[in-house]
Amino acid sequence: MPAKTSLSLPEDECVKEKLRLLQDFLRDETQDQLKNLEAKLKSSELSTEVYTSEVKAVLKKALALGKDVQSDGVEQNGHSNGISENGSHKGNGEKEGDMDAEEEGDAIKSPSTTKGKGGRRSKADSEPKKSPGSSRVTRNSGKQPTILSMFSRVPKRKSDEVNGETTNGETAMETKTEEADVEEASAHMLVPDIETANAEKTKPVSTAKTPPPKCPDCRQYLDDSDLKFFQGDPDDALDEPEMLTDERLSLFDSNEDGFESYDDLPQHKITNFSVYDKRGHLCPFDSGLIEKNVELYFSCAVKPIYDDNPCMDGGVPAKKLGPINAWWITGFDGGEKALIGFTTAFADYILMEPSEEYSPIFALMQEKIYMSKIVVEFLQKNPDVTYEDLLNKIETTVPPAGLNFNRFTEDTLLRHAQFVVEQVESYDEAGDSDEQPIIVTPCMRDLIKLAGVTLGKRRAARRQAIRHPTKIEKDLKGPTKATTTKLVYQIFDTFFSDQIDQNNKDGGIKRQRCGVCEVCQASDCGKCSACKDMIKFGGSGRSKQACQKRRCPNMAVKEAEEDENIDEEDILPLFKDTKKMSQAKKKQTKNKIAWVGEPVKTEGKRDYYMKVRVENEVLEVGDYVSVSPADPSNPLYLARITALWEDDEMMFHAHWFCRGTDTVLGESSDPLELFLVDECEDMQLSFVHEKVNVLYKTPSDNWFMEGGLIDDIKVIDDDGKSFFYQLWYEADFARFETPPEVVPDEDCKYKFCASCTRNKEKEEQETPHVFEPLEDEETDSKVFYSLACLKNEQYKVGDSVYLPSEAFNFGVKAASPMKRPHRKEDVDEDLYPEYYRKSSDYIKGSNLDAPEPFRVGRIKEIFCNKRSNGKSDTSEIKLRIYKFYRPENTHKGPKAGYHTDINQLYWSDEEATVNMADVLGRCRVEYGEDLVESVQEYSTGGPDRFYFLEAYNSKSKSFEDPPNHARSVVHKGKGKGKGKGKASSQDVPEQEAQELKVPKLRTLDVFSGCGGLSEGFHQAGISETNWAIEMWDPAAQAFRLNNPGTTVFTEDCNVLLKLVMSGEKTNSLGQKLPQKGDVEMLCGGPPCQGFSGMNRFNSRTYSKFKNSLVVSYLSYCDYYRPKFFLLENVRNFVSFKRSMVLKLTLRCLVRMGYQCTFGVLQAGQYGVAQTRRRAIILAAAPGEKLPRYPEPLHVFAPRACSLNVAVDEKKYVTNVTRGNGGVYRTITVRDTMSDLPEIRNGAAALEISYNGEPQSWFQRHIRGAQYQPILRDHICKDMSALVAARMRHIPLAPGSDWRDLPNIEVRLRDGTTTKKLRYTHADKKNGRSGTGALRGVCACAGGKPCDSADRQFNTLIPWCLPHTGNRHNHWAGLYGRLEWDGFFSTTVTNPEPMGKQGRVLHPEQHRVVSVRECARSQGFPDTYRFFGNVLDKHRQVGNAVPPPLSKAIGLEIKKCVLEKMKDNATEPVKQEKMEMSD
Repeated sequence: MPAKTSLSLPEDECVKEKLRLLQDFLRDETQDQLKNLEAKLKSSELSTEVYTSEVKAVLKKALALGKDVQSDGVEQNGHSNGISENGSHKGNGEKEGDMDAEEEGDAIKSPSTTKGKGGRRSKADSEPKKSPGSSRVTRNSGKQPTILSMFSRVPKRKSDEVNGETTNGETAMETKTEEADVEEASAHMLVPDIETANAEKTKPVSTAKTPPPKCPDCRQYLDDSDLKFFQGDPDDALDEPEMLTDERLSLFDSNEDGFESYDDLPQHKITNFSVYDKRGHLCPFDSGLIEKNVELYFSCAVKPIYDDNPCMDGGVPAKKLGPINAWWITGFDGGEKALIGFTTAFADYILMEPSEEYSPIFALMQEKIYMSKIVVEFLQKNPDVTYEDLLNKIETTVPPAGLNFNRFTEDTLLRHAQFVVEQVESYDEAGDSDEQPIIVTPCMRDLIKLAGVTLGKRRAARRQAIRHPTKIEKDLKGPTKATTTKLVYQIFDTFFSDQIDQNNKDGGIKRQRCGVCEVCQASDCGKCSACKDMIKFGGSGRSKQACQKRRCPNMAVKEAEEDENIDEEDILPLFKDTKKMSQAKKKQTKNKIAWVGEPVKTEGKRDYYMKVRVENEVLEVGDYVSVSPADPSNPLYLARITALWEDDEMMFHAHWFCRGTDTVLGESSDPLELFLVDECEDMQLSFVHEKVNVLYKTPSDNWFMEGGLIDDIKVIDDDGKSFFYQLWYEADFARFETPPEVVPDEDCKYKFCASCTRNKEKEEQETPHVFEPLEDEETDSKVFYSLACLKNEQYKVGDSVYLPSEAFNFGVKAASPMKRPHRKEDVDEDLYPEYYRKSSDYIKGSNLDAPEPFRVGRIKEIFCNKRSNGKSDTSEIKLRIYKFYRPENTHKGPKAGYHTDINQLYWSDEEATVNMADVLGRCRVEYGEDLVESVQEYSTGGPDRFYFLEAYNSKSKSFEDPPNHARSVVHKGKGKGKGKGKASSQDVPEQEAQELKVPKLRTLDVFSGCGGLSEGFHQAGISETNWAIEMWDPAAQAFRLNNPGTTVFTEDCNVLLKLVMSGEKTNSLGQKLPQKGDVEMLCGGPPCQGFSGMNRFNSRTYSKFKNSLVVSYLSYCDYYRPKFFLLENVRNFVSFKRSMVLKLTLRCLVRMGYQCTFGVLQAGQYGVAQTRRRAIILAAAPGEKLPRYPEPLHVFAPRACSLNVAVDEKKYVTNVTRGNGGVYRTITVRDTMSDLPEIRNGAAALEISYNGEPQSWFQRHIRGAQYQPILRDHICKDMSALVAARMRHIPLAPGSDWRDLPNIEVRLRDGTTTKKLRYTHADKKNGRSGTGALRGVCACAGGKPCDSADRQFNTLIPWCLPHTGNRHNHWAGLYGRLEWDGFFSTTVTNPEPMGKQGRVLHPEQHRVVSVRECARSQGFPDTYRFFGNVLDKHRQVGNAVPPPLSKAIGLEIKKCVLEKMKDNATEPVKQEKMEMSD
């Protein structure tokens, strides 16, 4: 067949083709018109010319297309695309349509290639069956080539097959005709019409909007401006067989038999290529079309395999080569670019340069291949990174030269997510079975969710393409093997080996399956170790492990998700109560019981004894016994006998112990260790089982120097009757403390119970009581007092107190914050197609439901009402108080609070009566003018200090001078302090505290980051950080900048500990290492992202855990034995591995002899405008006092304050007594940053001036007392042009996010224009819009599998968000603005509008938050320095502990040190007293 060079088809052919294409998209009446015309043509009523012109007119009218319509897939490459003919190669008689029918991977023979030159090889099947016809494995028997090949050093061998004999000479299977294709393509377009028909009945106005037509072959939209046509071949272009015999390629003579002498297909290089479908549309070859058996052809210049020059010279022009049977990738050429190739029935072709019109399409292909290389390499070396870190990596990677793109953006990553994830899957598949797959890393899980990637899509089919590839070189820079002390190692090791044995006994963990993906549906491979053990493959069937080749990716990701998903705002379910020993059911014995000796004392009916005989054992008061449980599967209960008596029955008083398994330690505890608890009960002696030995193990005198020396985890030998205890346990708060010392009086030794005593004391403290009444102050109904006591605090008239916010109301009705509904009703749904997703009024980061801070009042009178008998009713003590107004309680409302000091009040003469029992604590309120120091000095002198300068009159809504009785301290409580009250008691502790100066603890900060934890401790005045360890250099540099006196080690903590333990005094750089006895406080937050995705134990997760930095950090504690220890971590630290990480951490501390506890704190309650929940483990050495957790200072949104923790279904609360209340109002975004000057996206000036005064208390406080004219680090990330445009279009209203974006075309700053997002599918869940428009952007919206052809890019509304929005809470908050009156989401290490915390846009400016704004949201002073580039600085800020949080903890530690100092100061006095009493 002579090659046609002209591109034009005859006009009638052209119209027929157009008709065929559009047939299914035309309306019924148009179709009727066309049928009429066709009938007339057949009956010869019309001539062909007239028919053609009539049809053109009808089509023109129907489509309203211009006369120059050329884009309907009409011009073809010199072949007509009629139904019958598919164009044949030079009379070879091989129909290309034959290739279409291939579904089973059996290569079909064509007559022209008799030996193993398979026809089209399909790759869309699950397990490719090898046909007798050919055993050649296609280069990509899966959906796409695997990324593994990119990492192999050697280019892939072309083929290892044996030539098979052909059985079916010619298989003509033209099953899949084009009509079927068109039907398939338009099937989803017919569904909506049915829906709309229904819609039209109810809503006559809205007409259904059908999606635009797509090409049935390449699936591109026919009206897309980007749809390009192949421009045609040069006149001298040759067909494939002719080209292959051209002497310029010098591989064959012109006789065709040359083909047969080759075992393998010939290989050539091609340049200036274009790929197109049979309608001439240029289209990508990597989007799944080849796999779906769509015929793609290419035209190019073909060059010999040895020619590396991509120019056209010396090339053979070739046309319509193909169809393409496979495409493949073979490794990176010199590391940067992948070699990509095509296989046709005749040859392999390696691609060089695309033609000019094809290069934009090809660039995307190269981009995604290179992108997957970056991702796999990055995650392989850094498995614990976040999605934001990956974006940072991608955005800072410069693409290799010669590729047609200049930067990678998030859009690039999301565009290629499916491909990237599939490459990661295939990389994982080739890994070892016990290696953690990359697919479950936090970063990949976020990408899968955001981009809506389908997992396991083509894995089963792809498996054969993987030959053992070269793994990427492992990066050895990560932390080394954990350096541990013997004790820590043993605890972890023995526990884990027990667990592993247990797992093996249980037949390992059952791998779950989703059952949907192809991996689950594949059959077992029969080759891996798991299969070989299966009975069906001749194994023993013991291991019960699933085939390793069938690791379901969906389940792996789901499991990893579940482990991590305790969200910021989750409310925990209901728990079992901690069981009291006294409620436990116990069993009586038949033992013989007899008293020994006479009663020592008789009280009422009770005769007290000191001894009793049970069976053959004599028990005395103070001995330990076991009691049998009613349920024999429970262990024995153990108690101490504190009294023996007879009172009708023979009784004893049991002071219970609890076992380690009943504490938070659970199964990690020492089976022989008991804990003292404050629980006791009277019991019959018949319940005693037998006598046991319980040893009280006290810490040795040399405890501080024994670090690292203990090598036996056992404390005592197990003889079945011996136990030991060293700590007292408080169940509700999970506190382990040194048992409180209680010495019984001589005369009641026979019945003294420490538990009863403590419980009684506790009860007394909770009940308020009064001292002597004031004699001259009685009225008919009341008795007045000068002094009352509650919880060990004395209150007198004139003192100021905190009360709950419901204790009294104010004279002014508070202007309640407007609960404005954020939904606009009259939204143009075509312009804002995603707005409908905003159905809830709840705004993330809003303070609307934050409680009010405590009320403050000053005591005017303390009184009790008289009973009818004239006596005082002391069971209910009342206070008459003066109310103080906070600025926001006046008629000015919240705005007034914004500018005033947070501790400023207004006096008022309004009074209220409250119950003494409601008092929450004491505070100090002074009149500003009466202070001897400045208001600032007074305020920073300690917590709970307020001042007032004016009085407020709510009736006249005016501010006045305070009355005399409010003012001077001398007149405090005038006339009321005459009784026997101790008037000056309030000031005593203050002065005492002044006298005792707390020495600063020498501190080692491990994993110090830029120093947030240390900064807070320094502010609290409790520590001096002498040493810090930080492996990441930019953070270590930042630490040095802010703490010039600290020795900062920029190296692995394991290496340092090893050096110290081996006796070294300095490290390799000559820095002095801290020695035993030097470190008094150890603080740090060991990174443990590695735990998050591994809640199920196997040998790999164990070794990861045993080598984790938590273990190293505990070894630091064991070696140095500091007085105080603090471990800070993410909230989920307490939940990782079913709380195993927490339990083992506490277990190590308890075994070392530490008192310890854990809690969860919300940083927002300590004075930052940010929700950040953190797990804090505290420990104190023997002899120190174990700190409590600080009471909240600021009220905060209740949703973010659920701080309970469930461990083994028991609920633990942090020891906070005042609940969600707070002393001060919440800090808002406005407080945090309203004074900072305006900057633009990408602002990079490191130092600018403030341009204004601070406006709020927080701003005055954060700028510092010293005047600083220069503002540092007010810089922000430069977002790509597309992201910048999206930010510009997010409205400024509170709660705005991506759902408020308009669907419009926008010109970007780089000169390109975005596209409108097309809605092409019916959405099962959300129906249609009010105007009848579709709402789905992918086939999955209608319940079908995702289709990669549906992906759209470069749109203002990011396609991936509506794609996966239905299953992810509509992605609320992505591209979200902060709200001035709200708070920050947890400050992240890299603010990304589509990251985990998407609310990172400034409330009014079109940019993400700056480094300084983030630093302020963490509570860093403005003078605090960060180091490195903008992303380094963001990471330093995001990883830090907020200094206000660590300051609050530091102050609690300081209290403990002070208390101990006071105790030590009073001890000699006690001793003297005791000597005298002797």
